Amino acid sequence: MTHGDPEGAVQTARSLLFVPGDHPGRFDKAAESGTDLVVIDLEDAVAANRKDSARASAVAWLSRGGRACVRINDPSSALFSTDLEALADVPGLVAVMLPKADSPESLTAAAQLADAPVIALIESAAGMVRVHDIASTPGVARLAFGHLDYALDLGAGTGWSTMLHARSSLVLASRAAGLPGPVDGVTTALDDAEVLDRDLRRASEIGFTAKLLVHPKQVPVTHAAFRPDEEAVLWARRVAESVTGGEAVRVDGHMIDAPVLARAQAILRNAD
Repeated sequence: MTHGDPEGAVQTARSLLFVPGDHPGRFDKAAESGTDLVVIDLEDAVAANRKDSARASAVAWLSRGGRACVRINDPSSALFSTDLEALADVPGLVAVMLPKADSPESLTAAAQLADAPVIALIESAAGMVRVHDIASTPGVARLAFGHLDYALDLGAGTGWSTMLHARSSLVLASRAAGLPGPVDGVTTALDDAEVLDRDLRRASEIGFTAKLLVHPKQVPVTHAAFRPDEEAVLWARRVAESVTGGEAVRVDGHMIDAPVLARAQAILRNAD
């Protein structure tokens, strides 16, 4: 995590690990898991009668050296402003994750009140329809996909083919707005690394560059999936070493021009 650059920390994170805000004993464990970004959850993971204590626990931990993103309550909740006001000027706040993000106005308010980068969590049809406007909103550092709530809103299944259009829409909106690849939704299978790895590979193939996680043991699998494999790195090195003077050349029987060179350079950056 880049301590002096919260937006940079958000934009380069590959793993974003949720930890319930009403379980402060887990905050340090989450930070020690190796995840790129801890996300303290004040929303779905916390019962209504524990919201206030969860918020207080998050602020206390962030005020004594902890660093994390905080998922606040959604804009339709009376707790939306309460969460943001409590988090303002808290030294360890890296970012705010806004659930049910469906309007630039609520995102602007979150960025201004918390004075922190915002991760827009797209979880509804309304949010998906406005995803390009949301991605271009000042203060939004990244898009994330809450596919379970999105499927519920649509009355659709959560399978890969059903959610492909939505995922591709987030990738396209991120690219058009100059944001890094978006963050994919959670994999709820905690004891099946093959399911997680499959989800990660599919997401990576279409342009996602990070994932929301629900357990520390998902961290190493996630990092491995977003790291280029040895064959890709060797190819990228051959390409980078072959190009001189910006001219198109031939490597492994294929023409190497500017877009291919840019892809090779991106692979080498990710490998590092």
